[in-house]
Amino acid sequence: QVQLVESGGGLVQAGGSLRLSCAASGRSIASYNMGWFRQAPGKAREFVASVTYITDYADSVKGRFTISRDNAKNTVYLQMNSLKPEDTAVYYCAATRQLRARTPGGYDSWGQGTQVTVSS
Repeated sequence: QVQLVESGGGLVQAGGSLRLSCAASGRSIASYNMGWFRQAPGKAREFVASVTYITDYADSVKGRFTISRDNAKNTVYLQMNSLKPEDTAVYYCAATRQLRARTPGGYDSWGQGTQVTVSS
């Protein structure tokens, strides 16, 4: 398995931006589908975005968030713009060998999460 560590979370006002990073170790992420999920208090963990050689986004973030990867740095990013209070959650990075996966059960490596709080 690959080990994942997220960073970049914080408190931001509505309309602001944040960039999350996910640093991987143990294995190269080049052969993995890398994803971001989020979990708000009392809610299920939900898919946000994923990237292989193509990107996939949840409808709720499409046009506002951008996922990218730098295989040379073994790092995945999530650029979040036009943030809304409903984006408040713990954001998790995850890795899978599946070409396309949108459910948490489809991923087998997870980071510890980073808190994103958007104030209104």
